[in-house]
Amino acid sequence: MANGSRQAAWEFFGAEPRRRREEAGFTQVVPGARVFVSGGCTGQFEQAIRKPQLDVAQRIGEVLQTDGIFERLCRKLIDDRRYADYFAKAAEPEAPAISISEFAPALAPGLLQTPEYARAVTLAMNPCTPDESIEERVSGRIERARILKDATRPTYWGILHENVLRVPVGGPEVMAEQREYVASLARDRAVVVQVLPCMAGAYAVMTGSLKLMEFEDTPPTACTEAVYSGPLLDDPAVVKRTYSAYDLLRAAALSPEASLGLIESAAKDHRRCASAT
Repeated sequence: MANGSRQAAWEFFGAEPRRRREEAGFTQVVPGARVFVSGGCTGQFEQAIRKPQLDVAQRIGEVLQTDGIFERLCRKLIDDRRYADYFAKAAEPEAPAISISEFAPALAPGLLQTPEYARAVTLAMNPCTPDESIEERVSGRIERARILKDATRPTYWGILHENVLRVPVGGPEVMAEQREYVASLARDRAVVVQVLPCMAGAYAVMTGSLKLMEFEDTPPTACTEAVYSGPLLDDPAVVKRTYSAYDLLRAAALSPEASLGLIESAAKDHRRCASAT
């Protein structure tokens, strides 16, 4: 399904329960309570800013007595092979976000990856997957990254553990191009990037992968990613704690200027290795 068609379908998914909710005389808070999500989340679903999980779509249908239509539509829309199933819910909110803050402990974040680096990561995680499926996932990841080049791009602040600069992915040529690409984004002021040095200690182990997203008219969300799981967090107390964790990482990281120098130095090291082979 094309991206524009998918978005139109999600907008229908939101508009229809809003119509039925209003006809039933409910506020956003009442069905939200019955569905076990906040009223703010109900509003985000209805505006197609956030996509509900399947079990939430099922409960919305039960509350509004829709005979399973929302469950069936949700099943259709989340069947998108561009993203791993566990990650699709976390990737969708990136486009409407006005601010994205991200900590990467081992690999370059998806929004900062080159096609070659993304392909190497995808192959490593899916060694028995056909080429067509690999290319679909790589294409989806690169498509996501286009939001950083749009005129209305979100403010992006990334913190990369020094491991990201050193762990060999795809060979020295791929590593050199990946580091040069991140450095070019930083120099062009398309993103702000800091490096958390190895000497900073236990921060990477303590926090793990972390992404924070803020929106114009809806509450912020957070996402933590582990092996085959990427839960989207929206409980206000939990999100507040993730912001505190990110603040600690930012305080321990090198300045953007020093970080850029380290990224460029790593790119040169990888480039020399590539030239020597």
